[in-house]
Amino acid sequence: MDYLNTPIFGFIISIIAFQIGLFINKKTKKAIFNPLIIAIGLIMILLLSFNIDYEIYNKGGSIISFFLGPATVVLAVPLFKQIERLKSSGIPVLVGIIVGCTTAVVSVFFLSKLFGLTETLSTSLLPKSVTAAISMEISKQIGGIPALTVAVTVLTGITGNVIGSYVCKLFRIKDEVATGVAMGTASHAIGTAKAMELGEVQGAMSSLAISVAGLITVFLAPWLLQLLS
Repeated sequence: MDYLNTPIFGFIISIIAFQIGLFINKKTKKAIFNPLIIAIGLIMILLLSFNIDYEIYNKGGSIISFFLGPATVVLAVPLFKQIERLKSSGIPVLVGIIVGCTTAVVSVFFLSKLFGLTETLSTSLLPKSVTAAISMEISKQIGGIPALTVAVTVLTGITGNVIGSYVCKLFRIKDEVATGVAMGTASHAIGTAKAMELGEVQGAMSSLAISVAGLITVFLAPWLLQLLS
């Protein structure tokens, strides 16, 4: 069982679990069977069934986490292809992202108060709508629990991936730029994966929204937290 104590174990089972998730998703063609949800479930079942400590798994799992930052940067490629479209819609896009970030932070703050959550839990939830690499750092900065923040961030992304396009249809949002900005601002990289399936413009605008929303939230979350408190 010495192989369990090597990074290869966590890395390999993460890849295998995600591939199984992709296979099931392609076969069912149902958004609810998101590959990430399936992979998380499979890994949890494996660790619990064989009594494997999370720290052992994370020796390899952390290798994948390391690539979150570079993967986010690569999303700039589709944006570059749509640079002319961005120039013509720059102000509306920026305003939309700012409003989205503000709404995300303020709504979490007041809902946390409504449901009587502790201050630590509340601050851990505030940066949930930005990509994990950024949300962890914001959580540390404002006194949250980074591990909890990552979990909620992933859940937020999956939710956006699964229902984002349906919400846009429900409210008759047909504009490609608006759809992309909404999904990227609300559900970061996981939502962007869905936006890219919808179209190149949606994917590009969603990619932009991730970066800008992360930058805005870094400054906005601590300031709004102090102001509202």
